Amino acid sequence: MILFDEEFVERKHKVFHTEIGDLPSGTKIPLISHVFHSGTDGPVVALIGGLHGDEINGVEVLRQMLVEGSFNDLTRGTLIVIPLLNFYGFINFSREVMNGKDVNRSFPGNSKGSLASKVARMVTTQVVPKSDLIIDLHTGGASRYNFPQIRYTKGDTKSRAFAEIFAPPVILDRNVIAGSLRSVSDRYGVPTLVYEAGESKRWCGYSIRIGKEGILRVLHHMQMIHTDMRPVRHRVHHFTKTKWLRAEDSGLYTWTKSSGQYVVAGEPLGFIGSPSGEEYRRVIATFDGFIIGHNNAAVVNTGDALFHVGMLEQE
Repeated sequence: MILFDEEFVERKHKVFHTEIGDLPSGTKIPLISHVFHSGTDGPVVALIGGLHGDEINGVEVLRQMLVEGSFNDLTRGTLIVIPLLNFYGFINFSREVMNGKDVNRSFPGNSKGSLASKVARMVTTQVVPKSDLIIDLHTGGASRYNFPQIRYTKGDTKSRAFAEIFAPPVILDRNVIAGSLRSVSDRYGVPTLVYEAGESKRWCGYSIRIGKEGILRVLHHMQMIHTDMRPVRHRVHHFTKTKWLRAEDSGLYTWTKSSGQYVVAGEPLGFIGSPSGEEYRRVIATFDGFIIGHNNAAVVNTGDALFHVGMLEQE
């Protein structure tokens, strides 16, 4: 898909259209990637959006940056930009591809396997080995909103340093998930940031802005662009321990506290009521913390995740 030949280097910006697979109808599934080259040696950074097809905020982050010409004048190195990796999921409003396959559980993939496996294999062979840094853009799923946050591999000092340069409101260290892009990049020794912000199928202007600013901040730090950087206007929280508060009842759910807010033990966060109006239970914080994600579902079941809270004693 991506060729670093001399002809390409002279062109500085090239768009690649690749057929990644097809459907039983014969419809071809495309993959469109942009490669920007400065004409001089330097780091290679990959920006990937839409690995899950219904997570559109990351797609919009990269689309806006492409339209605004954010990458047109690189001062050194190379930038690989894939705004929408999972076309099938995108056109079907789905996290997965057909047969319920999750691309981000299919790495390192197989070029002769399922569509999810083919997409994963392409990234594994064509993007990861060439990269010095990968930024993978996601949102929350299943009605869950994520306050803008970077997740990096636990114990990886390079990833942590880049996360701090990105400077989102929340930074989390996380173990590698089997079959994920981060599991492959970790094997290659390529630091990878996972930007989680907003909710699937919904725009979040704040999440989009924070994503754009963070990417520019990282590229500026790597001396790949010249730009006047805005100072970070929010507090950055670094959590090593978080916990989900879950529904103790089923029913109609309303939150009264949401992501980006501090909570204290014993504080009401919302309530769950029965459709008949006969029962009513408050959702109560069980420890002091900072809400980094919340559930927007109107109807919940016992055990459903309601609030993702960073524990302040670990900040």
